[in-house]
Amino acid sequence: MRNSGFIIFFSIALTVYFFINLYIYHRGLQAVQYYPGLKPWFIVAFLVFASAYIIGRVTEKYLPSGVGDTIIYAGSFWLGAMLYFFLAVVLLDLARVVNHFLPYFPSFFTDNYPKSRFVAGLVTFIIVTVLLLAGHINAVHPRITKLNIEVHKKAAGLQGLNIAMISDVHLGTIIGKSRLEKIVSVINSLNPDVVIIAGDMFDEDISSVISANVCEPLDNIRSRLGVYFIPGNHDYFGGVDVALNYLKSHHIIILRDSVAVLDGGIYLAGRDDRSANRFTNHNRKPLNELLQGSDTGKPLILLDHQPFALNEAMKCGVDLQLSGHTHHGQLFPVNLITKMIYDLSWGYEKIGNTHFYVSCGVGTWGPPVRIGSFSEIVNIKLVFDD
Repeated sequence: MRNSGFIIFFSIALTVYFFINLYIYHRGLQAVQYYPGLKPWFIVAFLVFASAYIIGRVTEKYLPSGVGDTIIYAGSFWLGAMLYFFLAVVLLDLARVVNHFLPYFPSFFTDNYPKSRFVAGLVTFIIVTVLLLAGHINAVHPRITKLNIEVHKKAAGLQGLNIAMISDVHLGTIIGKSRLEKIVSVINSLNPDVVIIAGDMFDEDISSVISANVCEPLDNIRSRLGVYFIPGNHDYFGGVDVALNYLKSHHIIILRDSVAVLDGGIYLAGRDDRSANRFTNHNRKPLNELLQGSDTGKPLILLDHQPFALNEAMKCGVDLQLSGHTHHGQLFPVNLITKMIYDLSWGYEKIGNTHFYVSCGVGTWGPPVRIGSFSEIVNIKLVFDD
């Protein structure tokens, strides 16, 4: 059943991908008709970039790493370009439809329509290229988000807790060891008491990550109470047991439907990902069952990769829930969709006595580009009652 569901999903995704690209290709071909010499160059370039990501993912285990990585990298940028080219041609076609019924195009545009289409295509290409370059620069330079949160409970001997949190690193072909080294350096600059990795440490195939020992920089994290990790949905793609064992070898403490007790009697609970049953025979525990035995009179922090059903944490007496997963859409206007899907797409919210923070992630999935969002490392300072 799980395999058939994956095949159906993959088939639908490929079909949508094909028709979107066909639409962009058709409109692009019309634009270059004004200069016939550009036509063969356009066709070759389009076919190469539009197919690169799929070809790269299918063949990455069989090609030399440098070749496969280059193909995937080029294809990943196309995923971002595809979104904005698609939006552009849709808007241009809507403008044409409106003009058909209510003519408003200026004469210089309609007098030489083939030239106007070429100019429109060229301007669109320039805008999308600039967007992708700016979005890439934005994506690879994470910002630090700082929050001070008061928890009206006592932690024996502690006045506060300094938390450094990251999520959605997506280590793999696009994000490698050098990026992780920079992330670790920023984390250490915060002098955290505890470090939280709230899921999706890995991207797709984990074998290349392990062979290059990409997680080696994690050994350099300086944290008094350790580094804690919960699995996200992407951590299942390459085999969750392999992924977790690899993280354990780098001194990462795994919370998978389990609870740890930190200094001062602070409870740190980590849920397995809600999609676990799609990949394994494992169903995660209900939250009230996971928290049985926890003293709700002490500070209680919950880690849950996907920010659904926030009221459940509030009802169970959780003081702070940390999540990721959404990327806050990563590319505008996808964030408008994530706002409709998730209880909290990004940022801070308080429901009852429970504080929530959903990180938009420190890495990227698909295109190494962020537009309308940014990569972040979250620094939360909890203050307890005396």
